[in-house]
Amino acid sequence: NFSTFAKAKELKQRIVFTLLALIVYRLGTYIPVPGVNAQVLADFLHQNAGGLLGIFDAFAGGAISRMAIFSLSVFPYITASIIFTLMTPVSAHLDQLRKEGESGRKKINQYSRYLTIPIAGFQAYAIAIGLESMQGASGHAVLEPGWFFRIGVVMTLLGGTFFLLWLGEQITDRGIGNGVSMLIFAGIVAHLPISIVQLLELGRSGAISDWLILVFLVLAVAVVIFIVFMERAQRRVLIHHPKRQMGNKMYGGDSTHLPLKLNTTGVMPPILASALMAVPLMAINFVGPGSDLPWLSDLTAMLGRGQPLYMAIYAVLIIAFSFFFTAVMFNPAETAENLRRNGAFIPGIRPGTNTALYFDAVLTRLTAVGAIYITAVCLLPELLISQYSIPFYFGGTSLLIVVTVTMDTVAQIHSHLLAHQYEGLIKKSKLKGRGK
Repeated sequence: NFSTFAKAKELKQRIVFTLLALIVYRLGTYIPVPGVNAQVLADFLHQNAGGLLGIFDAFAGGAISRMAIFSLSVFPYITASIIFTLMTPVSAHLDQLRKEGESGRKKINQYSRYLTIPIAGFQAYAIAIGLESMQGASGHAVLEPGWFFRIGVVMTLLGGTFFLLWLGEQITDRGIGNGVSMLIFAGIVAHLPISIVQLLELGRSGAISDWLILVFLVLAVAVVIFIVFMERAQRRVLIHHPKRQMGNKMYGGDSTHLPLKLNTTGVMPPILASALMAVPLMAINFVGPGSDLPWLSDLTAMLGRGQPLYMAIYAVLIIAFSFFFTAVMFNPAETAENLRRNGAFIPGIRPGTNTALYFDAVLTRLTAVGAIYITAVCLLPELLISQYSIPFYFGGTSLLIVVTVTMDTVAQIHSHLLAHQYEGLIKKSKLKGRGK
């Protein structure tokens, strides 16, 4: 309640620190990279609001449309983390680090930071080259192109990415929740009011009917409620611990539950699927639909947002990555072996191989339902954007990130409040003991 929150001094300090860190992040999204004509870039982003750049600009809180120092955000680090996640099943060293727990996770995170340097450098250099070739009604996007500009862009964006990684660490250690997730969350939420204003402006100008706006808003609320329900859904597997005698006392004999989430993988499948879907489009745009390659124009049209081929491939990739990441994150054989070593078992299931097969069957069914749920959430906004030409991007991945981070933050605040209550009870018990 509010009285408990008012007494939790450490929690209030963590919340204030998190808010201040997010304010610093938002200020950085308004500091432009030197030598760029922001108006040309803004016009280009406005024309491609529903495309790939519009997606990343929504995740970055509008930093890309302003070509700010935080334009890359933490995307290079996320890419590096995904690469190491994909490499874990085929690398004995990474698999061993994963089994070491917290210490192994820190080493893998350190490796991810090392890989972030070349990824961010390559992306920053590609941005510099793209800016030099960009021009609009108000002139060229780059005032003075050349190697000096390219090096400046690479150093500026690379420094911005690593500053955000440091800021995310500070939020994790001294604030609330996962710092990297909070930064992405802040970028998406900061872009949301602009998107709503654009939608209402379309209604005012008559481009979209009022009933369609109302349906869109009601549908958005319904999808959020659906995501919350599905993210909290879990299968609780009953685990029985046998009784053990130590000296003259009997221990154990109780039952616990192993919770298996319906969506074990989180937002990783749609993020990776979106990234892979962007690769062929980027390659086609790079080659260009010249007159000697007329089939490229047809392929580009079929892979456009909301097209049947795009939706089908996108759905297949999300489902495939859902099963893959579930297999990486949860090993049925390893879990069954750990239960067997501790003498625990599932009632009606023999320990060892049968328990592993049982876990595998349960996970397969859960992952199938979870993959369909994620696919539906991600495809619904794509259909709305393509059918009704909504000039901004706020897709299923954005909704998943916003809802899951909000739920994690609320859980973190609740755990801090419980810890504060326990500390108060311990202090009271000690004072009563001294009084006696």
